[in-house]
Amino acid sequence: MKRTGAGILVIAAVLGAGGGFLLDQLLTANGRATFTPAVTLPILLFALGVIVVVLALPIRRATRSSAGGRVDPFRAVRIAMLAKASSIVGAAVGGMALGLILFLVTRPVTPSLGSMATTIATAVCGAALIAAGLVAEHLCTIGKDDDDEHPGGDDPGLTPRLHDH
Repeated sequence: MKRTGAGILVIAAVLGAGGGFLLDQLLTANGRATFTPAVTLPILLFALGVIVVVLALPIRRATRSSAGGRVDPFRAVRIAMLAKASSIVGAAVGGMALGLILFLVTRPVTPSLGSMATTIATAVCGAALIAAGLVAEHLCTIGKDDDDEHPGGDDPGLTPRLHDH
């Protein structure tokens, strides 16, 4: 599995920002109020970040312990994929919140900070989720083994042989 690159996070954030800006543009064009995220959204984003890191900690402890604790590879991959998905979702939702903020600050009448508090908190917690996802992904990585470079290694029992009869 490849680590989450900056490119995919930037793409998710740009798409989210464009979507947030376009959503507010469409709402105001139809005479409706602009979109404001629910108060619980930043709380949920932050909680998800904490949960992802907490789930990754046992993997890190097992791989770094001197006792050589056993790591369930399926669990490690699931948590690493959850961490990767969390960072992408954090980028998209954080980008959407930035798009909403961008729309509001480009209007002739700038709204008060209090009315934008939830949107700002959503952007900040989206960034926190990106960081938590990347940290959890790092915690789930296992160092390369010597046999990762040469599949099959030098073990004669593992190399296929052709017999002449």
